[in-house]
Order: sequence, then structure tokens, then C-alpha cells
Amino acid sequence: MFGIYLKRELSRRKKAALVIAMGLALGIALVITVNSVSAGMNQAQDKVLKSLYGLGTDMTVTKAQSAPKAGSSQGPSFKFGATSSSGSSQSSDRVNTQGGQALASSLVTKVGSQKGVSAAVGALTLNVTKVDGSFTQGKAKSSTTSGSSSGSQQGGPGGGSGTGSTAAPQVQGGGANFNVNSYSVAGIDVTNQTLGPLSTSKITTGKTFTTAQTNAKVAVVSKSYAKTKKYKVGSTFKISSTKFTVIGIATPNSSESTIDVYVPLKQAQTLGDSKNKVTTIYVKATDSKQISAVKTTIQKNISGTTVTTSADLASTVSGSLSTASNLATSVGKWLSIAVLIAAFLVAALLTSSAVSRRVREFGTLKALGWPSRKVTRQVVGESMVNGLIGGGLGIALGLAAAYTVTAISPKLTAQLGSTGGGQGGPGGGQGGGPGQQATQNTLEIALNAPVSLTTIALAVGLAVTGGLIAGAMGGWRASRMRPADALRSVS
Repeated sequence: MFGIYLKRELSRRKKAALVIAMGLALGIALVITVNSVSAGMNQAQDKVLKSLYGLGTDMTVTKAQSAPKAGSSQGPSFKFGATSSSGSSQSSDRVNTQGGQALASSLVTKVGSQKGVSAAVGALTLNVTKVDGSFTQGKAKSSTTSGSSSGSQQGGPGGGSGTGSTAAPQVQGGGANFNVNSYSVAGIDVTNQTLGPLSTSKITTGKTFTTAQTNAKVAVVSKSYAKTKKYKVGSTFKISSTKFTVIGIATPNSSESTIDVYVPLKQAQTLGDSKNKVTTIYVKATDSKQISAVKTTIQKNISGTTVTTSADLASTVSGSLSTASNLATSVGKWLSIAVLIAAFLVAALLTSSAVSRRVREFGTLKALGWPSRKVTRQVVGESMVNGLIGGGLGIALGLAAAYTVTAISPKLTAQLGSTGGGQGGPGGGQGGGPGQQATQNTLEIALNAPVSLTTIALAVGLAVTGGLIAGAMGGWRASRMRPADALRSVS
């Protein structure tokens, strides 16, 4: 009997059934779209954090930059030797450590021995500002140019786009013409490359460092920087008169690299005049659920350091990615709730109205001996079918919307601001490091809208809930009908 009445009801009241189903479908489709876009936002944010923070890294340990002494110069200076010939070309490299105040390398072992720490490696991040110039008039005297006044910091240190990839600013005047370029160098622990700056990239050409190359004059360069400088495996270049050979080209796993050149840690320490020093300690916890406890332990046992977790960095992500994420999680959530409530109310009212128009039918059935619970079951069953139809349509619409977002792949930008303890995220400090460089390099992320099985299950649950609410309203109305109501409805 249920099937007979269901078929007749759907055929007689196609418009009402379609309105109920479409109302639920729109609400469910909106929920699927908002959930899938929010999931895409989270994936995009994870890509940003992995590219800037370190794949597999749970936290970093740094030390904030100390305040400069009164009267000290902040800009790097470049000194050129005297020459007697006009038009003579000269070159000078200025190497500065990034990531705040340097830490003793021995702290890496101390951090690694803390409770809850699985592994710890140190890295030294450097900024190399290269000035090439020539004197064009007469005899040249010893000359000093300040990086802050010459514009040597334009473009920021390094970054995936490669500061070397932009046109070098020129400094002219006083009979001199200089080109200024800057790029970033990271000294990494070649014995453990699963943590640290290089862990966010894969070697696509050549090879990576071996454990025996702890002090070798070899380098891995980022793909973008290699393209700018036309480097390939076997190419050589100099940093402060030290000649390095390119052994590999690294391509970021996501987004853009914030480092241009990777060298063994000991070589970086020599270049930066920072023997037995590191700027950042990358830490992996034994259990991701204990990250907060591990952070507290390190801060308690190793004073004067700043411990930054990926959660700390997530709160500093800005740009269109952050704006869109906030809209999806706040406005999108409440909009979904409002639409669902409206859809449920419309379904309930239309079902109740449809039941009121079936007074004669239900009154006759009761007169024939149908109990109220059986009539109620019939109405609820019909509403459930309407709800499932609406759920199916909603899932189809939601999947179509999510597919459209993924196909279009709108570009979102992300930047990483400074965190509380240091002045630059995981690198901390004034010079930068991974976190500080993020504020100087805008990262572009393609937005996807993945739909999970959990989201589909949620949609089915909402469809059933909508059907139950509508059925409960209609069933309550039907249960109050009496056989006499059927007689009164006969004119």
C-alpha cells in the first residue's frame, strides 16, 4: 500500500514534491560547496606552511635579534680596492646571517634530547648581497657604498621568485655605476635532510648532498634561481671568493621556494663567519598531539629561545587566502545554516499543506480501520522519499559546484607575517629566515575544492533530517484527522 500511495502522491503533486526536493537540494548543495571550499582553503594553507616552515617540521627554535647598539649602522657596506684605470670593474659580496641572533650548534643536541622530541637539526640562513660596479672617471679612490642607501635590499633576500631573477637596481653617481643583487643561502645539515629548508623541495635534476659532503664546496640551487642564472648541474659560481659547484636543481613541492642556494652547514658557517652557529633549529615531535607540551618543555629548559609551532604560523597567514578562508568559515557557515533552516521550514510547511488537502483520503482510511500511527507512517515515508530525492539533487549540485571551483582553480595569494617571539616566524629575527622571507614574497596558491566521503555522508544525513522534519509536521497534522473530517469535506 505504501508504494501505491507514494506513487500516486508524487504523480498528483509533482510541483509540490519538486519544490520540497529543490529546497532541500539547494541547502545541501550549499553545505557541500562551503565544506569543500573550506577543505581546499586548509590544504592551501598547509602548502604555504610546508613550503615556508619545513616538511615534517613541528616547530622551530630561534633567538630574537638583539637591539642594535646606539650609533651602529644597519645597512651593509661594500668596500672596493683602489684602482688607477677608468672603467675598471669590481665586485663585492656582503654576507649577513638571517633569522635573528645566532644559536650555538651545541643547542641542536640539547633540543634533540628534550622529552617528546624525535629529531632536531640546525640550519644557518644567509643573505648574500652582491655589488658589481665600475668607476668611469679618472682614478678611483677607496669607496664604500651602503646597502641601505644603494637599494641593495630591493626585492628582499632570496625567495622562490629569486631576487636574482629581477633586474638588478643600479646605483650611479660620483663617477661610479653599480648593479646590486641579493639572494638567500641556506646551510643545511647534510646528514639529516628530512628536516629543514631543503625538505620542502625535491631534486629534479642532478642529485642531493651525500652524508660525506659535510664540508664540500657543492651546492643545490632552486629551480627558479637556476633558470634566472642559467645554472645547470656542473655550473660553478662564487660566494665571497669561495667557488661552489652545482650538483642538483631543487623544485619546491608546493608554491615557491624561499631559498635560492643550499650548501653544507659548515660552508655556510664559514661564509657567514658564524663558526659553530645556527640561526634556526628545526624540530620534529614524537607525537603530533604533544606539540604544545614539547614547546613548553623546550622553552622551560632552554632559556632565551623562541619556539614557534606550525599553529603559531597558521595564525599569521595573510593575503587573499586568509580573507577567503575567513569568509568560508564564518559567512559561509552561517549562510549554510540559514539556508538549511529555511529549506527545512519550507519542506515542513508544504508537507503540512499537502496533508491538509488530503483530508478526505486520510479520513476515509481511518474510517476503514487504519490507525493514526499507520497514517503517520505513510506521511513520514513519503516525506523521507522527497528528502532523499532532494539529497540526491543536492549532492549532484554540490559536486558540480566543487568541480567548477577546482576546474577554474582561482589563484589565492598568501603571506606569512611575524610571530610574537621573533621578528620573522620560524627564522625569527630582523634578517628574516623562512618566516620573514614570506613577508617579502607573495606566494600564489591554486584553490581546489575536494569533496570527502564525510561531506557526502553529511549531505545524506541532512537529507534524511529534512525528510524527518517535514514528515513529522505532516504526520502530526494527519494524526489529528478524524473520519468525520472526511464526511464534512464531501460537498
